[in-house]
Amino acid sequence: MTEYGRGQGSEPWHPEDPLYGDGGWGGQAPAGGPSPYGGQGQYHPQQQPQHPQQGHPQDAYGDYAGQQGYAPQAQYGGPGQPQDGGWDSGAHGQIPYGGDPVDPYGGQPGGYAEERPDFYGTPDAYPPPEPPGQRRPAPEPEPEEGWDPGPDQGEHAFFAGGGDDEDDGLDEERGRGRGRGRGGRKPKKKRNGCACLVVTLVFAGGLGGVGYFGYQFYQDRFGTAPDYSGEGSGQATVDIPKNSGGYAIGQKLKEAGVVKSVDAFVSAQGKHPKGQSIQAGVYVLRKHMSAQSAVELMLSPKSRNNLIIPEGKRNVWVYANIDERLNLKPGTTKDVAHREWKKLGLPQWASANLGSDVKDPLEGFLYPSSYPVAKGQKPEDVLKKMVAQATEKYEELGVQSAAQRLNLKNPLQVVTVASLVQAEGKYKHDFEKVATVVYNRLKTGNTETYGLLDFDSTVNYLKGQSKLAIGSVDDLRRISDPYNTYKIKGLPPGPIGNPGEVAIKSALHPAKGNWYYFVSVSEDKTLFAETNEEQNRNREKYLKEQNGQ
Repeated sequence: MTEYGRGQGSEPWHPEDPLYGDGGWGGQAPAGGPSPYGGQGQYHPQQQPQHPQQGHPQDAYGDYAGQQGYAPQAQYGGPGQPQDGGWDSGAHGQIPYGGDPVDPYGGQPGGYAEERPDFYGTPDAYPPPEPPGQRRPAPEPEPEEGWDPGPDQGEHAFFAGGGDDEDDGLDEERGRGRGRGRGGRKPKKKRNGCACLVVTLVFAGGLGGVGYFGYQFYQDRFGTAPDYSGEGSGQATVDIPKNSGGYAIGQKLKEAGVVKSVDAFVSAQGKHPKGQSIQAGVYVLRKHMSAQSAVELMLSPKSRNNLIIPEGKRNVWVYANIDERLNLKPGTTKDVAHREWKKLGLPQWASANLGSDVKDPLEGFLYPSSYPVAKGQKPEDVLKKMVAQATEKYEELGVQSAAQRLNLKNPLQVVTVASLVQAEGKYKHDFEKVATVVYNRLKTGNTETYGLLDFDSTVNYLKGQSKLAIGSVDDLRRISDPYNTYKIKGLPPGPIGNPGEVAIKSALHPAKGNWYYFVSVSEDKTLFAETNEEQNRNREKYLKEQNGQ
């Protein structure tokens, strides 16, 4: 048996339910007989329950609920059930039905009898009857002194603090136990002071933050950028990377203490007619300079401190210049290169083909260009930049994929051929023919050189010198060194210098021809020959040119 108002199912209330007994409800209903609520219900005013809001049907309508076929569970619900259309457990005491107050069911006919008793005719009826034809609003409860009306009485719920739902539940229970209106709620503590203070502080902080960022935005867009005055003092070395724009340059200068703000530099650069021509490199500037002075000094050659590597220079020349610019002991950079070469960024295809006969693993990989080199830098950092530049250029030109097409063993040999073209060729417009001579001499089946290159440049490299006349052929063939191409067939173990872009492209795309020899007879003229006899005649022309004949 489900207690009335507590179950959720459709089982009807039974008069034997021990929750209610038979007081005020009449006797037991016989099995199969009419509803115990039919006809004239037994009404006993003296037995009215002391708590008319505890969910008993006679609280408002007496036994009449049974005559109407009214389902108490669906209409009234139990504790916690919705009160829509049923008993109003609020504090307003409104009449729950829209009919005349004399007829609480809106004039609807009875379920089992036409004649219905008027339970509102007695002074003890609850709620009290109203005069026929007149409807009056339910009286508002008068709040007790110190009683907090709550959010529904005009105070915003935000200031009521937490736990409102729990308080409402307690108030509802008290309202059902003590009647409507007065005394149904426990006075609440006023907690709006602290909440108001917090909201005020948050609001004020928000306005302050908006104002601050608004001011910063105005200063960035329309205000004068912070700037030093004058030409500054002291010294600051700044390394500007490749492809740096105005803001990147300004940031570098600000970090070095040269300018006071990035915006000041960008503004000064934009106003200068040549401001956009500032190049990458190392600049020797002064600290606390005005932005305008910094731009003018960077555009002057006096501020540049770059090391320019010419095409064809050997690594020993590069090492010596790095030592000089970094104020290092002579030989320091060379020692670092030979000791740390595996950590300096060589491409894998180069490292894998470096034999034990290679004199310098970095030869051919300190690409000819302009590099920032200034006091305070480390030799390994400078070398890494040069190797990275060479690796990027070789990848761009397709060196790695060209070895097989050129009948070479590996990409390192492509770089070696390019270094020979750079060293042997006198004029760039002849580089492609010089490359053809190299490839023709490498052919083992040729009857002109029989696979020997016979290049003076390789002998000069192994001797660490640069001479035009290096001795007789017989003397040269007695030198036992892997780089001596008068004695050893094929290419030397590695490059003999750092080739430039033209030499590399010529090695990749040689001219078509059967030349095996060449000689420069004038400042701008080189003669190529296919046979040794033709080469001897060209040499005679060279001697006459040298003697002024």
